[in-house]
Amino acid sequence: MSFYGLVDGSEKSLINFLDQLSGVDQVGAESRAAMLATRSIKTSSKKWAIETAISMVDLTTLEGADTPGKIRALCSKAVRPDPTDPTVPSVGAVCVYNDMVEIARTHLDAIGGKHVPVAAVSTAFPSGRASMEVKIQDTQDAISAGAAEIDMVIDRGAFLAGKYGLVFDEIVKIREVCGEKAHLKVIFETGELVTYDNVRKASYLAMLAGADFIKTSTGKVAPAATPPVVLVMLEAVRDFYSLTQRKIGVKPAGGIRTTKDAIKQLVLVNETAGPYWLKPDLFRIGASALLNDLLMQLMKMSDGYYASPNYVTID
Repeated sequence: MSFYGLVDGSEKSLINFLDQLSGVDQVGAESRAAMLATRSIKTSSKKWAIETAISMVDLTTLEGADTPGKIRALCSKAVRPDPTDPTVPSVGAVCVYNDMVEIARTHLDAIGGKHVPVAAVSTAFPSGRASMEVKIQDTQDAISAGAAEIDMVIDRGAFLAGKYGLVFDEIVKIREVCGEKAHLKVIFETGELVTYDNVRKASYLAMLAGADFIKTSTGKVAPAATPPVVLVMLEAVRDFYSLTQRKIGVKPAGGIRTTKDAIKQLVLVNETAGPYWLKPDLFRIGASALLNDLLMQLMKMSDGYYASPNYVTID
């Protein structure tokens, strides 16, 4: 692999590259994120923003109590978020555990949802602590079952110990397993990376190793997709594009529950990476409750009143 000509694959060259990255101005990042959070969008653009956000949702259920019936209901919701309005777009993907991938894929295909990909959390999610053999098998099983997207987790313990080569090599190997069959999203668990500098380093490490997307969190650890963290990751993909001419996607996950939260994310994208990233191919939002709120806001715009949350329940 060429690694874009920026590193040669050795740990030494990787460390040299990461060490020369400029540090993140913590105050500046937090101030800019706070400033962008105050931006509003025109009423005439709100429907577009809500529908765009719906198309970017990775509709997710990652619970121990998940059942085949719940997965099928989730998939039906993913294809037709509002059964009364066929103009509402399908979501970006359905995200489930490995053992639910085949159920999700089969049901999506049966109800006209071939266009909705299944994303599988993989590589010993959520801890990322397992042998490489287990992580590879985990990924192979998900792809064989029908996953078109793999959400892998890095070993944060290794990253924080400075074992960048180990983390890099694991991503490279999972990228090779995915091949042309699946896109690869790399989860950092930013709440455990502690600093914005670490988030920036993890972003470049993953992109150099072949990630198609970089993702904030598993949704199991707080804080998750905070605006400053998403800002740092968006800056990284923007600058990586300047270096390599390759566009990498960003997926915030965890804590994005309301339409207001989602619109703040869209503003961050537009003002940081640029409007080209405002599409599901390059920006996703990992969420479960968010879709209902987006739908309720659409109904309010259409009918002038809020529907009951029960009207748009996933189940």
